[in-house]
Amino acid sequence: MSYFTQAKFLTSAPDIAHLTPFDGIEIAFAGRSNAGKSSALNKITRQNSLARTSKTPGRTQLINLFELDEQRRLVDLPGYGYAKVPLAMKQKWQKSLGEYLQKRECLKGLVVLMDIRHPLKDLDQELIYWAVSAKLPVLILLTKADKLKAGKRKQQVLMVREASLAFMGDVTVQAFSSLTGVGLPEAENVLLNWLGVDNTQAPS
Repeated sequence: MSYFTQAKFLTSAPDIAHLTPFDGIEIAFAGRSNAGKSSALNKITRQNSLARTSKTPGRTQLINLFELDEQRRLVDLPGYGYAKVPLAMKQKWQKSLGEYLQKRECLKGLVVLMDIRHPLKDLDQELIYWAVSAKLPVLILLTKADKLKAGKRKQQVLMVREASLAFMGDVTVQAFSSLTGVGLPEAENVLLNWLGVDNTQAPS
C-alpha cells in the first residue's frame, strides 16, 4: 500500500477566492485538457474514480481538493487550452490559475502533465514560468509514455529535460504511464519529498 491511497475528496471551488486559508501543504496537478491528469491522480492514489476521467476534454472546470491527512492535500486544477471552451472562460480561468499559483501560500509544488508526444506547448511553458517565478518546484510528468517505444520515450524525456533548463527553476522531468505504471515510483518520491513525508514512514 502507498501513502497516497488514503486520499479522499474534500471539496470543489470555482476559484481561489472560494478556497479557505490552509496552513498545511498543497500540491497541485495541472495540464492541458486531455493530458491524462485525472488518470495520473487515480494511478498515484490507487483509486479508480478519485478524480473524474472523461472522454470529453475540458470536463474539470473546478479546483478539486483531495485530503491525504490533516496537513496535506492534492489539488486537481482544471485542464487548460481546450479549443471548445469560450474565450472569456479561458481568460477567466488563466487569471484564476495565475492567482492560485502566485498567491496560495500553502502551495508547495506543481505537477504539470503533458502528453509525451506533444510536450511544452505555449500554455505549458507559461504555467511553468509562473510556478518558477513563484519559487515553486515543478515536476513535469510526460504522460501516455506507453504510447512510445522505449528508445523514443527516452529521447523525448532527454529533449524535455534539456529544454527545461531554460526555465531556470527547480524542474524535474519524468516519463509516466497511468496504464503501465512507468514512472510511478519516481513521481511518488518527488511528491513525498515535497509533502515532507519520510518514504520509510509512509504506510506500506
